Amino acid sequence: MLLLAGFGVQAQQIVYSEAEKDDSHRINFEVIGKMGNNFLIYKSNRSRHWVSVLDNEMLPVAKKNFDFLPNGDRVINVDIVPYSSYFYVIYQYQRKGIVYCEAARLNEVGDKVGDVMLLDTTRIGYSADNKIYTTVTSEDKSKILLYKINSKDKKLFRLTTRLLDDNLQTLKLSRLTVPMEERDYYLGEFTLDNDGDLFFARFNRLSNESISKVDLIQKTAMEDVLTERSINIEGIYLDDIKTKADNVNKRLVMVSFYNKTKRGNIEGYYLYVWDKRAGQVVREKALAFSEALRKEAKGNTSAKAAFDDNFIKNIILKGDGGFIIASEAAYTSSRGGGGPWNRWNYWGSPFMRPFDYYYYSPYYYNSYWGMNRWGNDNVRYQADNITISSFDSQGNNEWNNVITKEQYNDQSDNLLSYQLFITGGQLHFLFNTLESKAQLLSDFTVSPEGEMKRNPTLKNLDRGREFMPRYGKQVGRNQMIIPCLYRNYICFAKVDFN
Repeated sequence: MLLLAGFGVQAQQIVYSEAEKDDSHRINFEVIGKMGNNFLIYKSNRSRHWVSVLDNEMLPVAKKNFDFLPNGDRVINVDIVPYSSYFYVIYQYQRKGIVYCEAARLNEVGDKVGDVMLLDTTRIGYSADNKIYTTVTSEDKSKILLYKINSKDKKLFRLTTRLLDDNLQTLKLSRLTVPMEERDYYLGEFTLDNDGDLFFARFNRLSNESISKVDLIQKTAMEDVLTERSINIEGIYLDDIKTKADNVNKRLVMVSFYNKTKRGNIEGYYLYVWDKRAGQVVREKALAFSEALRKEAKGNTSAKAAFDDNFIKNIILKGDGGFIIASEAAYTSSRGGGGPWNRWNYWGSPFMRPFDYYYYSPYYYNSYWGMNRWGNDNVRYQADNITISSFDSQGNNEWNNVITKEQYNDQSDNLLSYQLFITGGQLHFLFNTLESKAQLLSDFTVSPEGEMKRNPTLKNLDRGREFMPRYGKQVGRNQMIIPCLYRNYICFAKVDFN
């Protein structure tokens, strides 16, 4: 028994990397993942782009600059698509009046393999500040979709999609039109399933208020047709819409908060589940929060307004067709001039920029997000309770649970919020808690039955390093890479769980 107890204490380990001289807090980075025995991290600062390679002890193995990027041409955007032993760098840049989208394949030590591949070009008559192309991948990475939208005609968007396989060979090129009937019509996030089918929502959000009309649009992989399905939301209004492809059960799950009046209090979840094989809706219903859940989740506000600051962060799929929704209260408060952020300024998390598709990549860090965007020296970022709700394959609520927390920071949101880690059938929610004026990494687990447990604070926490769990990434069954702040530099921690 003593031997087993000793093993349990040593089972969880943290190993830190050293902060490199180029890794100031101003860099942008993305944890790519584990390849062989190495951990790879993409970094950029202004016009420089490179990959850092760390070994199992988090010691530097290599640092490779992206020399294949064009010299003298401004790189507009870089996307990383990782696999088990290599990764793609998909980037776009402008040369004169043409935007080029190209890709390079790099191995586990950051060396380019083969030639740069030209994926697409777009002729424009202006200098592009924002990216033209967006990259989305399927869950198994067997399909990659590159798309662009010409919205010059506000009533008829022109959508071009290029479906690629995992060797970046074109499977299907499609040019389609999306009718946008009214001025306040928008398109939601794009979701690609393992079959290469594309789903996205088109909705009407009048004057940045609640969504009053929504259609689900599907494009089958090898067809040039958009199929529209009107979603019945009569009598209610939706908030930010999230979608997730259930590749095991061939379904699409769409969820949103809803309210009964414009700018009204959040009432509950709206669920829509589409079955591809049956060609029919499995669930299409608004489910109100119970009064007991409201009281448990309300934090420092009233039960009626318990979810008014909440945003859906995760949809976790279950093998039987059920799913779990995790949401978090996130907001800002102002202690001086200027106004606080509220969900009606624009939709999405208050800690993210609108229309930034990295909103859907929780592993990407952009130093812009840590800056005060209101020009006010008295802004406080806050991230509070996490609500977890489980639903069966028919969309019936099975259980709810609330992780109580209260996080805040002035001038920066980098240390706030949580990251999800899944191991051994448990959902781990990792986030910082302030104890004795030090930020400590806490670990709460939730079982498939909804039982919640707070695990002991992680050992070997260096008080000089502050974790940024929201940008961490699970890189193995029991392993995670979490970035840290250390003396105004960025470093990384390898966390091995029992």
